[in-house]
Amino acid sequence: MSRARRLLELMEALRRRRRPVSGATLAQELSVSLRTLYRDVAALQAQGADIEGEAGLGYVLKPGFTLPPLMLTVDEVEALTLGALWVGARADAGLAKAAESALAKLAAVMPPDRAELVAAPSSLVVPSAAIATGEAHLAPIRAAIRGERKLAIVYSDAKGAETWRVVWPMAISYFEAALILVAWCETRAAFRHFRVDRIGSVAERPERYPRRRRALLADWEAEIVRARPSP
Repeated sequence: MSRARRLLELMEALRRRRRPVSGATLAQELSVSLRTLYRDVAALQAQGADIEGEAGLGYVLKPGFTLPPLMLTVDEVEALTLGALWVGARADAGLAKAAESALAKLAAVMPPDRAELVAAPSSLVVPSAAIATGEAHLAPIRAAIRGERKLAIVYSDAKGAETWRVVWPMAISYFEAALILVAWCETRAAFRHFRVDRIGSVAERPERYPRRRRALLADWEAEIVRARPSP
């Protein structure tokens, strides 16, 4: 989580409470160390936030303070809004809800003229055919990607034949008709692409895969470039 996002969430956590809350409670809620929490509180106080803290009682935010407006250019607001609208129209329910929530948070910290661009954007997403998402497995797949952990999957090919694979999930690619999981397949010892809607079951394994995901993505991209026909 970025520092700006942490500060915003800390402000929201304090604003929700009318009584003092301990630093340990806030640190646990925000998934940060107590030392980081102390630094973030000090940063907000330096920006003018009236946060009172007392040993044994905790922190309390006095009313009347808001973070400075988030300053984005008009084009940046348009780009973010269009991206969120696309996710809302084309992605699975989990990401669609997250996109809607993200837009609301952005609009809340923008100047009024920028917030109006979110409420009434100039670019819209045209409805299209439903995408085959395999939605039931997306949450564990995303969790494994973020944690760089192996997955055991049962996969059906175009003819319906099932195979059991252990893969290193790297990314989910959005195509016009389906979502594709990009992964290193231990069974084939090669990069492979799996339609998410053809994955029958997913089980996260306890071990992390031996290489960093960023390095794997770089190798995969290089392989894609090599496979392209010469102009």
